[in-house]
Formats: sequence, C-alpha cells, structure tokens
Amino acid sequence: MKSFVLSVATALALSAPALGVAVWGQCGGIGFSGSTTCDAGTTCTVLNPYYSQCLPGAATVTSTVKSSSSVASTTSTAPSSSNSLCSGSRTKFKFFGVNESGAEFGNLNIPGVLGTDYTWPSPSSVDFFMGKGFNTFRIPFLMERMSPPATGLTGPFDTTYLSGLQTIVSYITGKGGYALVDPHNFMIYNGTTISDTNAFQTWWHNLATVFKSNPNVVFDVMNEPHDIPAQTVFNLNQAAVNGIRAAGATSQLILVEGTSYTGAWTWTTSSGNSAVFGAIKDPNNNVAIEMHQYLDSDGSGTSPTCVSPTIGAERVQAATQWLQQNNLKGFLGEIGAGSNADCISAIQGALCEMQQSGVWLGALWWAAGPWWGTYFQSIEPPSGAAIPSILPQALEPFL
Repeated sequence: MKSFVLSVATALALSAPALGVAVWGQCGGIGFSGSTTCDAGTTCTVLNPYYSQCLPGAATVTSTVKSSSSVASTTSTAPSSSNSLCSGSRTKFKFFGVNESGAEFGNLNIPGVLGTDYTWPSPSSVDFFMGKGFNTFRIPFLMERMSPPATGLTGPFDTTYLSGLQTIVSYITGKGGYALVDPHNFMIYNGTTISDTNAFQTWWHNLATVFKSNPNVVFDVMNEPHDIPAQTVFNLNQAAVNGIRAAGATSQLILVEGTSYTGAWTWTTSSGNSAVFGAIKDPNNNVAIEMHQYLDSDGSGTSPTCVSPTIGAERVQAATQWLQQNNLKGFLGEIGAGSNADCISAIQGALCEMQQSGVWLGALWWAAGPWWGTYFQSIEPPSGAAIPSILPQALEPFL
C-alpha cells in the first residue's frame, strides 16, 4: 500500500452483469439478481452457494436460485471445483495469506503510543485465516519505532516494540504458519531516503540475529521503495541479503522489492527493475522477488473499480515472463481490489496466471488488521468488507 494513512471506504455491492454474461462473469448464487445466461462457449458453473461463474466450456446453461436457503443449481457438466477457474494445470502456492496491518499506523507520531497510534495484529485474526487453510502473514512495522532516530539504524532496538513483533511472530510460527517481517518504510527512515548500504546491512544483520533460529520467519527487506533509482534499491537489497546471511539466518526465505512501489505491471518497463534485479545473489539460494499489484486504473489500490475483468492476468504476465527468463521466483506481497464482479474476475485471473506459471511462491491480500474499519479491501474478521465476496470467491479457490 502506498500510504500509511488509514483509508475509509464503503464496500460496493456486487454489480449485476448484463444479459449474456461474458466469460469469468457472475451468473448465479444466493441473493444474485442478474442475468444467468452465459455467452456462447461458456458455462455457468457453481463455485459455492453464493457464486456461480461463466467459465470456458462446451455449453451455455442457466443457473437458478430457488431461495436464500438453497444452493445455486446448474446443468453444467463442467467441474465445480476450484480447478475450473483456471484453464490449465496449476501449482498451489507455498505461501498464501494476508497482510496483518497495524503496527505501521500513525507514522507521524514517533515513537507513538500502543493502542492509540498503532496496534499489533490480533491472534484471533490469525486463527481465522489459518482455520480456513491460509498459512502466511506479513507483519508491517516502522523502522523508527524499532530503531529510534536518536541512535540511528545501527543503534539498539527499542525493546518494547521489538517484543511486540516477536510476540506476534511467535504466535504465527508456533501454529505452523509463516511470518513475514516487513519494515514498511518505503526506503525512507526518519524523513530521509536510505542510501547507506553499510548501515542498512548492519540493521538487517541485527534484526535477522533475533529471528535466525526460526525457520518459519521470512525476511521482507523493505516495503515499496519509490522515487529512487532501481540500481540504488538493488544495492540496498543486496546489502540486506548479505547482512541476513552473515547473521546466521541461513534457512529463511528473503524477499527483495524493487523501486516504483515494486509494481508487477511496471517491472519490465518504466521502473528499471528488470535491468538490475536479475543479478541478485544469495549464498543460500533462497531469495525471491517481491512485487505488488493493484487492479484499479493507476495501480494504487485506492479505488474499488477495476480496469477490466482481465486486468489481473494482464498486469502480471510480463513480470511472470521475466521471472521465468531469469530463473527467479516471485512473490506477490500485496494484491487488492473491490468487491464487485469485475474485480473478482480480475483477481481470479491474476492468481490463475501465477499458479499456472510455476514461478510464483505465494500471494498475500492487502489487508487484514484490527483498525481498518470500513476500508473496502479490509479482510479483517468477522466483518471486513472483503470477507463476504473476496474471501470465498477470489481467494479460497486457490488454497
């Protein structure tokens, strides 16, 4: 996410498709009032009681809903499993889950007050997602709270704030999940862009030392650097990888992020990332390229309106090809969109593209977290705006 500022938006209702529903569009489900007739060459397929979708198939059928207590029915012979969402074989993600946001809130108040300016993720939220089969949680935090500006990046950590991070990491990994520790600073510390590779390497050496004995910790080097040359960002990432491994953290996955908010859609074009990140080196050969992708017009994740039902697959395709060509693995650290038919189709398309490619290790929804309120992408249980539609229709089929 490109801002620390808490966004508040009202979740949109699922839009009703027009007569003659296009491929990937909704065609039925409990409470659905739109057209139930798919375009020629597609089949209305039940994915769950609340959502049927026009999928590529041999026949056009009509899905009907008898009542709010009945399951949407169809005469389709197409498979109703989640595999039917994708046209070919796919490899499920090793890491799949959500961002658990909160400890990076209130960035204008340093160090800030726990419970007033920032909060740590709720264990009950972790339990909710793990109960559904998700296994990975990204924990954003602020470097200025971890490393007080008075003593700088190479100084001692704030023991109270570090303890908060350790507590939620231990909770997640103690249940068998993966915890991504994420300095959510955009490569900016105390108001200044980070440029000292030695200091950054030392900072990561010190943090990795804390978690080096926990194999279920993932080190996310830096959230969304921007307005910094790709080569500079690469150099800082390489220094972090060196520092982490030198600390004795040799088994954990390391995620490196590029400039231009590490967007997948600009990875091979305007960002310059593709020209430099192919050279990333890890002595333990356990590093992946983390990208982020939103599906609104400017890729910022600030609008619930998606460009098209196919924009998800379109925006990750070039990045996927680059990963394949460079023999690297990818990780989609943030994806988000609105709760409407176009966006649900777009998310499904992106995740299909990724799982069929064989190069993406995982994906995380932005975002869970106890303070999101009515934010349209909130997936915080029990009542986050993304839970009724996004969770069952766009995410759970890819578990």
